[in-house]
Amino acid sequence: MDVVIGGQVEPGFAAVKEAFTHNFEVGREIGAAFCLHVGGRKVVDLYGGYVDPEGSRPYDQDTLQLVFSSTKGATAVCANLLAQRGELDVYAPVADYWPEFAQGGKGDIPVLHLLSHQAGLPAVDARLSAEEVQAWDPVVTALSEQTPFWEPGTAHGYHALAYGWLVGEVVRRITGRTVGRFFADEIAGPLGLDFWIGLPDEQEHRVSPMVGTLVPAGGNDSGKTEGTAQGTGGGGADGGAAAMPSNFSSTLLARALNFGGAFSDPHWANRREWHAAELPAANGITNATSLSRLYAGLIGTVEGGPAERILTKAQVEEARTVRTFGPDQVFLSVGFPMEQHIGQGFWISSPYAPFGGEGSFGHSGAGGSYGFADPENDLAVGYVMNKMSSAVTGDARARRLITACYESVGVAPKYF
Repeated sequence: MDVVIGGQVEPGFAAVKEAFTHNFEVGREIGAAFCLHVGGRKVVDLYGGYVDPEGSRPYDQDTLQLVFSSTKGATAVCANLLAQRGELDVYAPVADYWPEFAQGGKGDIPVLHLLSHQAGLPAVDARLSAEEVQAWDPVVTALSEQTPFWEPGTAHGYHALAYGWLVGEVVRRITGRTVGRFFADEIAGPLGLDFWIGLPDEQEHRVSPMVGTLVPAGGNDSGKTEGTAQGTGGGGADGGAAAMPSNFSSTLLARALNFGGAFSDPHWANRREWHAAELPAANGITNATSLSRLYAGLIGTVEGGPAERILTKAQVEEARTVRTFGPDQVFLSVGFPMEQHIGQGFWISSPYAPFGGEGSFGHSGAGGSYGFADPENDLAVGYVMNKMSSAVTGDARARRLITACYESVGVAPKYF
């Protein structure tokens, strides 16, 4: 099946198109898109392949993609914008904004611990149905009643799904708007993004379904490619797949991903009801152009955008300050020694989340999506795809693309 690559590439960035095309030539892609902004200007905007393995429709500039944990970056922008406006004190107890959260000995946990995955709340003991999770309130009730799995502030562990409800509920308590509504009004709207947390029905026809699975059925990395879309949202340097233990379903990682049993449907990521719900950690739907433009708008102004950047330089410094690092307690439950560098809601460039330049910040998503900004080199990247990698910590597709970006601007990428 011939693959057509469309879009634009400015002079000097041909290596990025070569890397993008190579990923298709070696069979790593079905449909994908990649975008690079430099100095707030779009210099690469590529798309190609098909929306499904059968090749029923081209993957083009109108295609939208679920980006899993890359959504966390959008949610982090909401919290940082409120902090910039003086409406949120990240050092204040969560209970100051959300009084019910104080249950279970959590009265002193600061908002910063929610943003940096230090709250000890990656899962809940309560059993939840899919309908309850999609309804929001049952989840935040369960989280408010939950006792932490470790002493908050002493360690971090990936709050794969819980992050979105924890941070999102603080946003809701402050603004009176859901995080999806706040993001649409205050960030996506002004920047002109095709990016939703809670997809409107009229946009559903544009979504390309996910193909493949990060954690194969049965918990072991068998190399299968199934029509599921479960995953951890890793983003590291080696691109290796982690072999899951035989008792995977009882581990803290499995509990964080399955969240009270609500994600028992292996095809959930391709269901309309899950696209419509607000999962601010995991179900953002966007394209590469908007993902790159979002990050470009955090570190400067963008062509055709508002006169002022979304976050001030001072707030970006707060956002990308490393708040915790070291072994991740959730991944340690499956024997995988992942060590993230975590800022104020964002991952900071490190060997396990290599965003190119040192000090770069952003978030990756299950199966391979990427979005980040590099303030020092004034560039921003967005990458989306429908063929999920089986790697827990990223894969060669994004590494090849990001390396080509940095080579094109004459900079050696860090951790590559």
